[in-house]
Amino acid sequence: MGERIRGGGKVGQRVSGLAVALGMVLFLGGFVWGAVVYRPYTVPTPSMTPTIDVGDRVLAHRVDGGDVRRGDVVVFNDKSWVSNAPVVKRVVAVGGDTVACCTHGKLTVNGKQIDEPYLAAGTPAEIMNFPKVTVPKGRLFLLGDERQGSLDSTAHLTDAARGTVDESAVTARVDAVVWPMKGMLARPTGFEPLGALSEPGPLRSVVTVIVAGAVLVLAGGAYGPIAKRASRRSRPAARTEPAGVR
Repeated sequence: MGERIRGGGKVGQRVSGLAVALGMVLFLGGFVWGAVVYRPYTVPTPSMTPTIDVGDRVLAHRVDGGDVRRGDVVVFNDKSWVSNAPVVKRVVAVGGDTVACCTHGKLTVNGKQIDEPYLAAGTPAEIMNFPKVTVPKGRLFLLGDERQGSLDSTAHLTDAARGTVDESAVTARVDAVVWPMKGMLARPTGFEPLGALSEPGPLRSVVTVIVAGAVLVLAGGAYGPIAKRASRRSRPAARTEPAGVR
């Protein structure tokens, strides 16, 4: 019986070791995966309030500018806007679209009024009223969610590109605000009738892999102390004989 207990203990130790090893692979692999596909940014201005407040830390999925869709919040670099600094804005129109503001207080894209629930409550889109713009192929028209003070495409309408930005300037698409922990950005369904929205990046999968790895490491590491305690409880008490009995 004692041999079986010892054998079972060895098997348990092996399983525990495998759990810890696999957990470390998943835990570290998840962080490496995240570092490869995501970039962290700190947003320095309130131009994307209330979606992203000044000082918020975001994770942005590295994407090609050609994969950007209406409603995406993107990170881009355009030296005609800000030299050598990334900018975060929302794409409201892509190449071939006609965008204008406003009709009944709403932004219009290709003649359709767009519901924008990400704007601050009671904020009419018309506070950034601008004339109709047709976006050239391969370019994007971008606005801040804080329409009154955002230096976005409307601030560059007199430029040769009419405020549009080349798709190649986009480096990433924001998936989530991680500090403070606001979570994944809501899907901009107001743009859905105009075409397919972007699918979010693999952030949830990355987090799942990291959490699963941590659980395996903790469970495997806890096996030894738990097994020892269980072994002590299962040992029969030592017999004692009355004095003088042989």
